[in-house]
Parts: sequence; C-alpha cells; structure tokens
Amino acid sequence: MSNAPLMPKATAVWLVDNTALSFDQVADFTKMHPLEVRAIADGDAAQGIKGMDPISTGQLTRDEIEKGEKDPDYRLKLSESKVVLPPAAKKKGPRYTPVSRRHERPSAILWLVRNHPELKDAQIMRLVGTTKTTIASIRDRTHWNASTLTPMDPVTLGLCTQLELDFEVQRAAKEKPTDQQYGGATLLPASETTRKDAEVEASEKSSDDLNVDAVFAKLKTIGGKKPDDEE
Repeated sequence: MSNAPLMPKATAVWLVDNTALSFDQVADFTKMHPLEVRAIADGDAAQGIKGMDPISTGQLTRDEIEKGEKDPDYRLKLSESKVVLPPAAKKKGPRYTPVSRRHERPSAILWLVRNHPELKDAQIMRLVGTTKTTIASIRDRTHWNASTLTPMDPVTLGLCTQLELDFEVQRAAKEKPTDQQYGGATLLPASETTRKDAEVEASEKSSDDLNVDAVFAKLKTIGGKKPDDEE
C-alpha cells in the first residue's frame, strides 16, 4: 500500500479547513511540500478543489487527528485498508525496442525468415517487436528498403536473447516437424532377407531333382534319331 493517501491534494484541503494540524503535519501526511500546504491555506493553490474527508474513507481516524493537534511534533499515520485489492494484471504488449535499434529490425526479420523459415509471424513479432505488415513486406521483397537490407542475427543486434530465439525455434520444430533426411544405407528387415533366401533354396532344390534321362527320352520322341539308326 502506498504511504500517501488517495487524492492527497484534496485531503490536504480538508485537513487545512477542518483541523488545527500544522502545515508540516499536513505536508508529511499527504507527502506534499509545506509551502504548497501553506499556499492552500492562503487560497493561492488548489482553488476549486473540494476537500476529501480521510476519516470517511478509512485512511485516518479521529483519534489520530486529535493526537496530532495536541502534539505539533507528532506525525500522522495512515490507516491500513481493510479491503485487499488484487494486484493489477500486467498487460502483455509488444516487445519494446529502443529507438536506436528500430532501424535494424528489418535486417533481423530478413535473417529470421531466411535461416528459420519454420517460425510463424507471431513468433517473429515476439522476438523483434514488429508487425505482420512489416514481416509480409520483407517476405515478398516489397519493403521500401528491400534492395539494401542485409540479414543480421537479432541476438547480435540485441533485439532478443539467444535463449528466447532457441525457445521459439524449438517450439516451431515441435509444431511442424521437418521431414526425416536420408541417413545412409540400412540393413533390410529380417522378413525380406528370409523370404529371398527361401526362394533361392527352393529353386536350387528343384534343379537338383531334375531327371536327366527323362529329358533325353523326351527329345528322342520329338524327332531325334535313335543311336542305332546313326550306325
């Protein structure tokens, strides 16, 4: 909780008008300068500002004011709020890029598009803090400075860290795995080699079982001459 009350200037106006506290006490409680509080009392400052009662808002008690009125050296203490407000959620906006580095973003985008085509536009936007329009113009070579752009590593340029770049690359690889590259010759599966060996063995066995006499007899019946006729 802040040490200053809500609407400190309006609170100072109310304390000046409704209490006998010194200027230093009011200034210490509202975190203002004593001269500014004196100007409020003289009507030179905070004209038109309606005073806000810190007692009704639970920021100060009547007993605390009475202690201050009795002792000019006493410093008022801000009451703790009974209502606990949740912390404000931090909004995620685009990555902030220093002005001195903004002109280097197109070069970083070109480097990412060429070296990591698997990255999506949203990932490139998170890395270098750019827009989809700029990314599309660099992809299509329609950027106004496309002819003079030189690819440059965004990590070297200081637009992102190496850990952030590696994280996005690994994330893109998981979402869109690359085709498996040829890794050299491999052994055939056992089922393939066993089948071929069995076919070769069966053919050799059939050739061994061939009856030679039956072949010659068949040739003679077709039209060949008998050995006795040749003599």
